Amino acid sequence: MAEVASAQQPVPLDTIPISPDGDNTTSGTDISKSNGSADTVDDAPVTVFHDPDNFNVKHPLMNTWTLWFTKPPSGKGDHWNDLLKEVISFDSVEEFWGIYNNITSTSELALKSDYHLFKKGVRPEWEDSQNKHGGKWAFQFKDKKAINIDALWLHVMLAAIGETLEEDGDNEVMGVVVNVRKGFYRIGLWTRTIGKAGDGKNGAAKGRTPEQGREVLMRIGKKFKEALGLESSNEVVEFSGHTDSANAGSTRAKAKFTV
Repeated sequence: MAEVASAQQPVPLDTIPISPDGDNTTSGTDISKSNGSADTVDDAPVTVFHDPDNFNVKHPLMNTWTLWFTKPPSGKGDHWNDLLKEVISFDSVEEFWGIYNNITSTSELALKSDYHLFKKGVRPEWEDSQNKHGGKWAFQFKDKKAINIDALWLHVMLAAIGETLEEDGDNEVMGVVVNVRKGFYRIGLWTRTIGKAGDGKNGAAKGRTPEQGREVLMRIGKKFKEALGLESSNEVVEFSGHTDSANAGSTRAKAKFTV
């Protein structure tokens, strides 16, 4: 079974590349060097883009994110909590790339494995208090050989941590998930609500009318579809509520929205 980095073993920052290809070069401002070591110019901050080994500044993210991993069930009545493992949390661009470059790629995971990338403090479970009234946008890629799942998942993760999937004040995106199954890959985006109006409870968005709630989720869905590279296709990305999905059992929950 594929192994992932341990939450107790953070990746050393001095080994972190700034791209999936491990390219530590940049065309940015040069930093003066003396005797083969990096020195700051007038105590200027040195980023990983200037010197990959001796930087003193990280690029913070707007939120802290946690990577989770679901290992395949053993077939011996495993409980969900035994399969779901918290891997590591991070709050900077450099830490993200360090983690990404030290975990197994999605394409190499065993069947019935999942990666979940959620805001810290939110468990990737329907029962979590911040998820239980929400839903998710999702799309299944049924022709696994026709897509680059690693590139797609990376693009979606970058969109999530870069806060490009929603607008300021939306406060909807909880996390993203990729499922590895025998017949398909599925990528999903979890939201806090299902777009109803109300007081912020039971799937309602506080201070929004039903039309405004739907508009917010539709806007997020369109951005998610773009992150999946499907914006110019006729493929449909569907949104369903977690409660509906839970009640549907083995059948597919009816989509509330589509883009």
